[in-house]
Amino acid sequence: MGFFGKIFDALKKTKESVSSKMRLLFSKNKLGDEFYDELEEILISSDVSVVTAEDVVEQVKEEAIGNKVRDEQFVTDLLKDILEDKLNEAEIPEFSYPCVIMFVGVNGVGKTTTIGKVANYFVKMGKSVTVAAADTFRAAASDQLSVWADRAKVRIVKHEEGSDPSAVIFDAVASAKARGTDVLLVDTAGRLHVKENLMNELKKMDRVVEREFPQAQFLKLLVLDATTGQNALSQARVFDEAVDLDGIVLTKLDGTAKGGFVFSLCGELHVPVVFAGVGEKMDDLVPFDSEQFVEGFF
Repeated sequence: MGFFGKIFDALKKTKESVSSKMRLLFSKNKLGDEFYDELEEILISSDVSVVTAEDVVEQVKEEAIGNKVRDEQFVTDLLKDILEDKLNEAEIPEFSYPCVIMFVGVNGVGKTTTIGKVANYFVKMGKSVTVAAADTFRAAASDQLSVWADRAKVRIVKHEEGSDPSAVIFDAVASAKARGTDVLLVDTAGRLHVKENLMNELKKMDRVVEREFPQAQFLKLLVLDATTGQNALSQARVFDEAVDLDGIVLTKLDGTAKGGFVFSLCGELHVPVVFAGVGEKMDDLVPFDSEQFVEGFF
């Protein structure tokens, strides 16, 4: 199954939910104030933020009225185009090498598993990869990452449990530079986005990479559980303030019946989705594509 098939299939729950509501809306309402109010409610119920939903519906309304259109297909296509534009407001970074990618996020979103899948993605692209086990707090975190590194057939740099995470990154960067490694993937401890001391620790790790490997492209990706819903927005805001996020990795996209918060992430925060996790297998992580996501959403 290709990338399109995987994203489309992962969004099956979302598509069933939204499409049924849209069919009902068109069957009972002509285009008018009541129609647009209900359209806004449908978007919000799919975890699109109120701000984004209002903006999208206003654009649909203006375009439809301006073209004097009342056709269901036209309005649906128009809605898709506007939502795709929202996703494209945040440009996905192009990878250049050497590259350091630091993965951040709250506990339980699947960072370690995601790093294993991203490592596999780059290996399949013919790149040399090293992973750094900078989550030194969670029991057996480095052991779990070692399993994924072994599956992806990549090197791992790790210290003892309880070590300074910045020291792990320092050593991993030195190793990557010495070996001419293309991609260094950094695992970090899960942290509550409301804990200032933990966020400051991330800033310290950020500074180590900037200082020790200035010639590398340095990306900070937030790993988000797609089933989180609109709380994902508040998480993203705090992490963005702490480390200036370059992108998002969505996990468990196949487990949500909503997923509309993605439009708000890109439209309001201007942070792009780079990868999407669409299942449990090693290859079930795909580059994000805005057109495919919108087609899968409706």
